[in-house]
Amino acid sequence: MDVREHVDISLIGGNVSTKLKQAFFDAFFARIKNAKAKRYKGFEPEIASRTVWKEMSMRKKAEEPEKLEARTVLEISVGEDMVNLNGALHGGCSALLIDNCSRMPVILLGLATTDRVEFGVSKSLNILYHAPAMVGDRLRIVSTTLSYGSRVLTSCCEIWDATNHRLVASGVHTIMLASTAKL
Repeated sequence: MDVREHVDISLIGGNVSTKLKQAFFDAFFARIKNAKAKRYKGFEPEIASRTVWKEMSMRKKAEEPEKLEARTVLEISVGEDMVNLNGALHGGCSALLIDNCSRMPVILLGLATTDRVEFGVSKSLNILYHAPAMVGDRLRIVSTTLSYGSRVLTSCCEIWDATNHRLVASGVHTIMLASTAKL
């Protein structure tokens, strides 16, 4: 398994500065190196390494103009190791993609507004399945922050079949930050 440890940030669209993109990926790849050092294995690194970054953006929230929201877009083609016995994208693989990708705008927003990288832990992941995606279909995964509180972070994610122009799955991800120990 060869997990990618570099992204050419010049190829990523969006309005986020090069400096912020670099800080994001420095933290992101430090986490991957830490996991590799501990020899964690599983299917997640292999599938996640095939995602391609397309966009990193920030803007004022329409309904709360005093707050920002972050948006990330990644793409991946459905591989044979991602499907069920019917040849369609497996629900578990969709959940993996939503779990991973919906975390990205939350991390980006935290880094942009607090200068901290917070990965947190999943509190809930609610997914709706809309249509199948088959081997070879190109998926476009669009994630946006919903809320960024002091302990609870929420984002939404949509997996689009870019090949057939339809929504495959959507999810809402709630992430908890670790509590600070009081002395």
